[in-house]
Amino acid sequence: MSDYRIHLVRPEDAEQVRSMRLAMLQDTPMAYLETYEQAVACTAAEWTERAGRGTRPGSTSYSAVERATGAWVGGMNGYVPEDSPDTAWLVGVWVHPDHRGGRLGVTDALLDAVTGWARDSSGASRLLLEVHESNARAIAYYERRGFVRTGRTVPYPLDPSAQEYEMELPLR
Repeated sequence: MSDYRIHLVRPEDAEQVRSMRLAMLQDTPMAYLETYEQAVACTAAEWTERAGRGTRPGSTSYSAVERATGAWVGGMNGYVPEDSPDTAWLVGVWVHPDHRGGRLGVTDALLDAVTGWARDSSGASRLLLEVHESNARAIAYYERRGFVRTGRTVPYPLDPSAQEYEMELPLR
């Protein structure tokens, strides 16, 4: 992991957030709740707002930055819904294909950052996520990291004929 650093995303990172989001949507479109075309249509002000989400109370946003190039190679976000303060959600998870794999440690470092925030700063007792039923690689990773399926499924918003599995990681 010494080849990377974990960066707390801020509003001034809007252009990097935009570039990474577009790459995410091209790489794994089923993993997100918007299309590439929707994201491309966002204005600069919308990207600045998105980049600032993690600086608000009850939210966080991290990116993995390659030290040698300054390239953003992954990101993860967390938030706690106002109506459910005991639950944090993991969202917007992505690592560039060239930077995936256990030996590099990028995915683990990002998840550790969000999990640490959820455990220590948010006050939540559990971390939830939803993962597309066809995303076997992500499901296997989450299971290796201690997440378990809750038994709850929801229709995938961009294709209601598909399902997303809810998975949970106890924080206490």
